[in-house]
Amino acid sequence: MAIKAKNQRLVLALLAVVAIVGAALLAMSALKDQAAYFYTPADAKRDHVEPGRAVRLGGMVQKGSIERQPDGVTIRFVVTDNVDTVPVRFTGIVPDLFKEDSGVVAEGSFQPDGSFLATNILAKHDERYMPPQVAGEMHKTESLEREDGPKMGQPTGDQRKGTK
Repeated sequence: MAIKAKNQRLVLALLAVVAIVGAALLAMSALKDQAAYFYTPADAKRDHVEPGRAVRLGGMVQKGSIERQPDGVTIRFVVTDNVDTVPVRFTGIVPDLFKEDSGVVAEGSFQPDGSFLATNILAKHDERYMPPQVAGEMHKTESLEREDGPKMGQPTGDQRKGTK
């Protein structure tokens, strides 16, 4: 029995739809375990995040809360969103931008006691961040230019003559 061309197109279209839906479901199930949800301390306490589940905790490092442990690589600190706080423990090397009163995202999981065990620390900066070298040059340019003297980057009379 031969399938008519019209029916053959319908069967192929249905197979294509089934294949696309199957691929999407497969991808979603594979990524389900890799997705890390983002919580602030207040969100985490409100939603009662289950211990051991991979999440990201974001907020500000509370002033005066960083404690370096004697082993040299473990630190404890408190993350706050100005509504609630969560104590965090991390073993490893922290980023250079990690400091008190700065933004932080900690990847890890909550513990049964409500603390957070971080496996990775990401330090955040605000949108006005500028590398220190650039900020220094801007400061020099704005504050050291004189109306009657040479502009920044232009040689002075002594430099033009080759003397020092």
